[in-house]
Formats: sequence, structure tokens, C-alpha cells
Amino acid sequence: MTVGAATRSDLVHLAELARGARSVVALTGAGISVPSGIPDFRTPGSGLWGRVDPMQVAHIDAFRSDPARFWGFYAERFAALEHKLPNGAHRALVAMEQAGMLDAVITQNVDMLHRKAGTGELVEVHGSIATCSCPSCGERTALEAVRVRLAAEPDGVPRCGRCSAPLKPDVVLFGEMLPVEAIERAQALCQGAELLLCIGSSLEVQPVAGLPLLTLRAGGRVAIITQGPTPLDELASVRLRGDVVAELEALLAALAA
Repeated sequence: MTVGAATRSDLVHLAELARGARSVVALTGAGISVPSGIPDFRTPGSGLWGRVDPMQVAHIDAFRSDPARFWGFYAERFAALEHKLPNGAHRALVAMEQAGMLDAVITQNVDMLHRKAGTGELVEVHGSIATCSCPSCGERTALEAVRVRLAAEPDGVPRCGRCSAPLKPDVVLFGEMLPVEAIERAQALCQGAELLLCIGSSLEVQPVAGLPLLTLRAGGRVAIITQGPTPLDELASVRLRGDVVAELEALLAALAA
């Protein structure tokens, strides 16, 4: 997908901002993983929450009250994510980091694609499917072992190897607080960023949606790279609406020029 002429001038401006910033941080949402074949949550007609009610399958109360129904959804989700690979947008951010042009990636995604791409400084504010934990005794189990237990249990509920309680994915469910360490690290990065790249996020889910405001209040700038509208569009120094892979690859090329 090509980048339009109007976008090219914006990309040049964004590259100038990135070169001049002492600290550049990326904040990514579901949109960065869509080119890898992972649907986002809210796009009409294709978003995940348009097909299932998150309060029924992705709320902490659903896990506690009906772990079989909960895992009926999450087993399918795990299977859908198993073979997904990073795309050019993930790789562009890695290239920027390796070139010293990006300090960190903060992600709302739990799909592990930033890890697979090789991002070094990564803050997963909504957790990750990489592990599951036992709410009863705290034992943590790696994803591969969880998959084995999913297949072996007649009711489809993977259980703790120590106490046999249902395992819970180490992702933030509806009704849960974000991990304190992760959100505090994200807040510190955004407060110190002179440029925050908001990529593939609707910027609607709190408290992550408030992170760009920390950058702005500290005197930094925000660039938004996503196809759908966000509540912060009018506050962005640069607003790009094209394909996220094309936009980030073009930004990388502009930075190398």
C-alpha cells in the first residue's frame, strides 16, 4: 500500500520531530497487529467484541463463576494467536529502537508480537498470553504447558499443577486493575517523552488513553498513526491515517534519508 502525497509531507515533519526529540516512545494498540491477521476489538463488522460480549467471556467474574465458559473463549483465542507473526510495523519499531531512535514500546496488546519481533524495552500494560497463573497458590505456567493442559482436560479448563485450581491467563481482564509496575513505568516513559507515537490505538480505554496527555502536559508532542478516529486527534502534532505498516516503513525510510 502506498503513502499518499499529503501523508508524505506529514511523514517528513514526523521524521524531523523524531530526529529532534531526546526521547521517543511508542504506544501501540490492537491496530498494529491487524496486518498480522489478528482482528481488533471495536471495528464494526470485524471487531472481536462485535461477535462476543466481553462481559460474558473476558471479565474476571466470568472466570471465577464459569471457568469452562471462560476458557471456551480463551482456548479459541490462544489457538488464533499461536502462529501469528510480527508484521512490518512491529519490525519498523525494532529497527528504530536498534538505531537509537526509540526508547521503548508501551503496548496494550497481549499477543506477544512485539516480543517476537525483538523489541528490547517493552511494557505490556495489559499483560501477555505468554504465561498463566494460579489465583489460589500463585504458580505460573508457560504458554506451551497451558496448551497441553487445555487439550488434556475433559472440560477444557487448564489447571494448576500444584493445587488443581483453574489457571488464569496473565492478561488484564475486564474488572481488573492494570499491573502497578507496568502502568507506573508507562507513565514515567510518557512523561519523559518529547515525542509519543500512538500507533493503532483508538485511545478510548482508560487508563492507557490518558498516557498521551501526560506527554502533552510535560511539554512533549504526540503523533497519532491509526486509521480510525481518536478523542485526541485535535491535539496531535502529526495525524496519519494510512495503513500502519506503510506509514511506519515510510517513517523509517524518512529517518534513514
